[in-house]
Amino acid sequence: MSNCLICNSPFDPFIDFGDMPIANDFSTQEDSTDDYTFRMQVGFCSECYMVQLLEQPDREKMFHENYAYFASTSNYMVDHFKSFSDSITSKNNLDKDSLVVELGSNDGIMLQHFLANNIGCLGVEPSENVANVSREKGIEVISEFFDLDLARFISKNYKKADAILGANVFCHIPYIHSVYEGVKILLDQEGIFVFEDPYIGDVIEKSSFDQIYDEHVFLYSALSVQKLGLMHGLELIEVEPQSTHGGSMRYTLAHQGVKKVGKSVADLIKNEKELGLHKRAAYSDFSDNVNKIKRDLMNILVKVKNEGKKVVGYGATSKSTTVTNYFGISSELVEAIYDTSPTKHNTFSPGAKIPVLPYQEFRESDPDFILLFAWNHAKEIMEKEKDYVNGNKKWIMYVPEAKILND
Repeated sequence: MSNCLICNSPFDPFIDFGDMPIANDFSTQEDSTDDYTFRMQVGFCSECYMVQLLEQPDREKMFHENYAYFASTSNYMVDHFKSFSDSITSKNNLDKDSLVVELGSNDGIMLQHFLANNIGCLGVEPSENVANVSREKGIEVISEFFDLDLARFISKNYKKADAILGANVFCHIPYIHSVYEGVKILLDQEGIFVFEDPYIGDVIEKSSFDQIYDEHVFLYSALSVQKLGLMHGLELIEVEPQSTHGGSMRYTLAHQGVKKVGKSVADLIKNEKELGLHKRAAYSDFSDNVNKIKRDLMNILVKVKNEGKKVVGYGATSKSTTVTNYFGISSELVEAIYDTSPTKHNTFSPGAKIPVLPYQEFRESDPDFILLFAWNHAKEIMEKEKDYVNGNKKWIMYVPEAKILND
């Protein structure tokens, strides 16, 4: 029995992934014996509707100066964040006198567009190596974790924020009450607080269990965001579904009572209740679906291995860490994983220790099957590889079910 990080109510896990390494800890040491792990159990709180990890991993081991995720390596994400920034600018009439603060600003993939339009902006990014990429673009960045104290500092030394933004970051933060307290004092009276994160509704419907890893402390719904916001005098006023990360939701909040609540909020909450996201049963069913995927995928991998076929992975993602470690996939079943990110080249995947090699060597490896870990970019990837992965070469998928495509 654990206590909810939001409302302190007791609750139990609905799925246990066992001991799990840090998802982005791609190491050059194949035989390292000091790998950090934590028990990755996930629970649902029936009082505030929050889905969350029961154990919180060491944050310094997750977000550090060698953090390996650079958002700008994906053309899809570059386009997405330009659209995001354009939407925020036009909806809120931002100009040179405005201040946009992005929490978890990564390599400046979103703030660069505000900067280009001469709109004041400030990034908060604790990982020094990705923050430095932003600085090279001319973006001012504070390399600290955002909390109430940092919000006070920014409010005093800069100004109140017209927009506080975050993308795939608030799901990472266990001390979320301090963040919301900070947002409350930093946000201008007419300002907006906008964030998007993987959406628990999509995770449940698609059985996309690999959205659960060390960094994703919370998986939000409109129901849980609404409850959490009201605890801090912030009101959910708009929701917008997004296709990023296999299914995300963009939430817009404002100071309570200041702005009109849009119809989209009531519509989504109604849909969530129809899906049963406010009851434990939906999550128990999800756990059963995940374990079916596990059995089916392992049967596929063992079968093709016994037939003498070669399987490689495509995309050394954080999601792949959950899949390989929970399912017990080693380099005996998946010989290597190919990735476009230079910081991951010639490393080994966390826990499973599968070699991660440069994408440029993918076609030379001549696989029979390709296990697509980066399934959330499937359309983009399959279009790119259509002249190579055809005929005798086939994709293996595991979301929403384990199968060989065109088999």
